[in-house]
Amino acid sequence: MCYRRSLIKEGTIVRHFKRETVDPDSMNYLYRVLAVAVDTDTGEKLVIYKALYKTTGCNVFSRKMNEFMSEVDHEKYPDIKQKYRFERCR
Repeated sequence: MCYRRSLIKEGTIVRHFKRETVDPDSMNYLYRVLAVAVDTDTGEKLVIYKALYKTTGCNVFSRKMNEFMSEVDHEKYPDIKQKYRFERCR
């Protein structure tokens, strides 16, 4: 089960909404949060996270906290049931 509202912190496992489109037994679209950082120029919080599956190229990413915690654009992705872009797994 995954949920969103709990605090995102180092070590948290999250799933991206596109996970709904792949084999649920795979690790695709699962990530481990490595850190919550602050942009030194803007002061914005960033989430640093790593793919738990093989990717081509880089497998460590960053995203602004407000984007990381945003809702899925259900107009663009009408078949997605997950409410938020990333949701915490337990």
